[in-house]
Amino acid sequence: MRNADLSQRDLAVLWHPCTQMQDHEWLPLVPIRRGAGVWLEDYDGQRYLDAISSWWVNLFGHANPRINAALKAQLDALEHVILAGFSHAPAVELAERLVHLAPPGLSRVFYADNGSAGVEVALKMSYHYWRNLGRPAKTRFVNLSNSYHGETLGALAVGDVALYKETYRPLLMQALTAPSPDCYLREPGEDWEGYSLRRCADLEDLLATHAGTLSAVIVEPLVQCAGGMRMYHPAYLTRLRTLCDHYQVHLIADEIAVGFGRTGTMFACEQAGISPDFLCLSKGLTGGYLPLCAVLTTEQVYQAFYDDYAKLTAFLHSHSYTGNPLACRAALATLDIFEQDGVILANQALARVMAEATAHLADHPQVAEVRQTGMILAIEMVRDKASRTPYLWQERRGLRVYRHALTRGALLRPLGNVVYFMPPYIITPEQIRLLAQIASEGIALATRD
Repeated sequence: MRNADLSQRDLAVLWHPCTQMQDHEWLPLVPIRRGAGVWLEDYDGQRYLDAISSWWVNLFGHANPRINAALKAQLDALEHVILAGFSHAPAVELAERLVHLAPPGLSRVFYADNGSAGVEVALKMSYHYWRNLGRPAKTRFVNLSNSYHGETLGALAVGDVALYKETYRPLLMQALTAPSPDCYLREPGEDWEGYSLRRCADLEDLLATHAGTLSAVIVEPLVQCAGGMRMYHPAYLTRLRTLCDHYQVHLIADEIAVGFGRTGTMFACEQAGISPDFLCLSKGLTGGYLPLCAVLTTEQVYQAFYDDYAKLTAFLHSHSYTGNPLACRAALATLDIFEQDGVILANQALARVMAEATAHLADHPQVAEVRQTGMILAIEMVRDKASRTPYLWQERRGLRVYRHALTRGALLRPLGNVVYFMPPYIITPEQIRLLAQIASEGIALATRD
């Protein structure tokens, strides 16, 4: 089989995510036959270095032999069983280990199928907690401008990226939006910490005014990924935790994309020294193998639902594949690699290589900023550097980078005008330097009028 053969069959039956399908009249699909380490290989034998971890999920490479072995063993024992009234060892073991790893006070684990579903769990659980405590008026949520939390209706409602949200706005509950602490927007000479703390004042005004009707604040700690890899200082989270406690509002930390080492620590919240009331984890949780989400919460929240059946306080939320044994076993194998291989420390060295390899781009006349948090690095292309005037989205400058990278054997998938690296943790310094070279070439082509 060749690329063209599978592409023809694909376009006859499939509808792809985040895709204007008409584009594929001129933009070829890339059918992938196999993966190995950081590499993907198509049916024509071309290889691509997976610089974005296949939508941010793959931590330790494709076809990782240790995760493969764990899944093969689990497959011979138990593929799935209902988790209502039943249990199994992988679900219990994974919950135990997540509680041990997570910020202090998060002692209960509720499984869902994917990140969006996990956000729905946290939103519903927060509201239901207040209802069980006799405060049913606390029905609203606060989000941050430019935030993204998924594309089911509840998750979409608490996001703020118009590209995803605007079409469905009539269907959505109304969130209150506080200005993002996004440090790209800081004033000249203002440091990250100062700007991030300044934005806290706007959030406090919202909390002070609406606390009686607010259930929770939801944030992506440190990096707003789908919003263009915009970043902020941990001091914002520290202050946010204090404000949520003062105004009796839950804090939901959506670490679906930024958890498991992406920001330089196991969880981004660690850098602020805080524990949220709800911690949503997915994507890298299974090393990129199978869909799974874990929502961690406190004993206080758990106890608000723990009562006589007749009180009707139970949390009635379920998915058919909740706590799937195969997914849990892949997650356990992933955590084994973290524990045995010193991944967080090794990532710090790789992050330094990423910074060094892209430092020259800060001087590019059409690059406004090169920013980095741990193993996430972003390069923002602009029409005018001095004023930071962006390119029009209709120009699709990022697509030019994507297409060039494919010709050079790399998968880079920019977010609009933002070229970013979020590679598997097994990438080598030499491969990082190759990506930086390819990205530099792509940016030169994309910014040429």
